[in-house]
Parts: sequence; C-alpha cells; structure tokens
Amino acid sequence: MNAPAAWPAALLRWFAANRRPMPWRDHPTPYRVWVSEVMLQQTQVATVIPYFNRFLRRFPSVAALARAREADVLKAWEGLGYYSRARNLQKAARKVACERGGRLPADVAELQALPGLGDYSAAAIASIAFGIPAPAVDGNVARVLARLWAVRADARNPVARRAFAERLRPFIPASAAGDFTQAMMELGALVCRPRDPRCGDCPLAEDCLARRRGLTGSLPSRRPLRKIPLLTQTAIIVRRGPRLAMIRRAESGLLHGFWELPTAIRRRCERPETAAVRAAAEAGLVVRAEKVLGRADHAFSHFRLRLTPVLCRLEAAPAALRVRWLTEKQIRARPVSTLHRRVLRIGDPRTPDRAASRWGR
Repeated sequence: MNAPAAWPAALLRWFAANRRPMPWRDHPTPYRVWVSEVMLQQTQVATVIPYFNRFLRRFPSVAALARAREADVLKAWEGLGYYSRARNLQKAARKVACERGGRLPADVAELQALPGLGDYSAAAIASIAFGIPAPAVDGNVARVLARLWAVRADARNPVARRAFAERLRPFIPASAAGDFTQAMMELGALVCRPRDPRCGDCPLAEDCLARRRGLTGSLPSRRPLRKIPLLTQTAIIVRRGPRLAMIRRAESGLLHGFWELPTAIRRRCERPETAAVRAAAEAGLVVRAEKVLGRADHAFSHFRLRLTPVLCRLEAAPAALRVRWLTEKQIRARPVSTLHRRVLRIGDPRTPDRAASRWGR
C-alpha cells in the first residue's frame, strides 16, 4: 500500500498519461482558464468545447469581452444555458478591464469578489492559471474525496465541500497545483463516476477506504431529490408577410433581455387554442388559432417547462406595442432561448407540417 501522502504523486502520474485534450489546456492563459471554468459550471466538457472555441474567436481578450454589447455576448452563449453566467462574466470583464488593466487577479479572495465566481471557481482559476495551491472542490472532486476517505457526506452540500477543501489543502503539491486540480476533476469525470466507478483503473484504489470497505456504491451520501414542478405554456406562431411576431423579455427575471414568441401560461384543463388566443391578446394581437403543432420540453434548474406552439392567423394588431415583426435574418441575429429556437423548428409558419424549419436555424 502507498504511504498516506503518496496518492497525490500517483494521481499526477495518472493524469499525465490520461489527460484529455481541451482547448483551454492547450493554451492556458488566465483569460482562457477563466472563461472555461465559467462555462463548465453545471455543463459537461463535451458540450462546452465548441462554445468555448466560438466564444474565444468572438471575444479573444478581457478587453474585447468588456466592450462588447450584452446582446452579442448572450448570442454567443445561446444554447449553453444558465445565462446569468454570461452576464456575470461580462460584468467581471468590465471590472477587470477598468480596475486592473485587463489582468485577472492572481489571488483567490480577489477572484471571489468578481461577479459569478464562488469558492470552487475562484480556487480552480487560481490553481490552474496561476499555480496557487488552492483546493478546488466541485461535485466530481467531492465524490472522489468522499470515497477516498470514506466520508458520509452529501457532495452537493456547500458545507461538506468546504470541509473537504480544508482537508485537501495540505495534499496539494505546491509545484503542480494546477495539474493536481485538473487531475482531481478528471478522475471524478472519467473513473470515480457517480455510478459504476472504474475502480480497477483508479490510481488511488489502494488508498481508497470506500473500496476497501465495499462502500463505493453508497458514497457519497445523497439526499432524495425533490420533485421538479412542471409549468405548461402556449406560444403563438403568427406572421405578417415574411415577418414573425416576437417579443423581448423584460430586463429582469429569467432569460431577461431574450427574444421569444408571445406566450401564455395554460390554465388547468385549458385547450392550447384558447391559451393561444389569450397569449395573442396579452401581446395586443387578435388572432384565430388554426393548428396545434406539437410540444417542446425543457428542464431549468428548478422547474420543467412544456411549451405548445399554435399556428395562428393574424386578424388585427390594435395595440401590439410589445410585438416586433422580425424577419428570419433578424431572429437569427438576436439572442433566443434554446426552447424557443426548438419551437421555431417544430413548424415553419408557411409549411407547418415540416419537422424542421428555416426559422431559427
């Protein structure tokens, strides 16, 4: 068996042989590491990579991100979800550009003071970008540590994660802090998985108390997930000539500033066509509902949304102050949520039976 403090060296050897290629690892500047860590919050690596590459082409520096229009930043982030991350990233970029000449602070506490960076993200950036031996504990790392030390703690609990971070601190090699942080993340993602961990491939297997005690399947402890409520809405697809009726969400709340089809929450036992007429009236339009086109579902962090699109014929627009009649090109250029992009693909208003649409492509 390895000596108690030998496992970090075994982990680093494993990482050197198994690290996945990632664009932010190829050129690990502080800015690139920062953007990647924000994108990776609640999002898998495979999903992030194409977004990261496009984002860096559009905003290659702190200065470029700071001076961009928010709408352009949201458009570049479109489809990645959790859009407050993009807004906070730009707010932080403006702060760094204004107060620090575009240089990200090489200090955990100063990083935590930037919008959108919590304990984990600040520690990860500090260690990977600047080589600071700061313990970065996300869900993957907490799971590895819970099994390594046989700790019955909920890996999602912030208090448990902070306790893991303090216990981990003395094990971080000062000369390889960034690689150690990435190795812990990589081990949790590839080997010490939530289900069916690949213990035979684990460099920490000999030191793992959960493996020794037959507890890998029960650690870390998990609280029962609460039931996620379902919200049902109806969206109207109505056009005037080549233009489609769209509205811009308010400047506060979920997806604020995004563009979407006019919608209404469906009442209990209400038919989609009835809700569509009401959605139109709330937007200042008079329509006749013609056809229900299916439905689209999307999961947010605290609820699920089921959206039913209804093709409508415009009869009048007496008070459509919130509505903008946008062309296909204009819709493509604006930030639109993933769910409403999906609805636009369900049925082209000119050929509603098609499964894919030119609108929103």
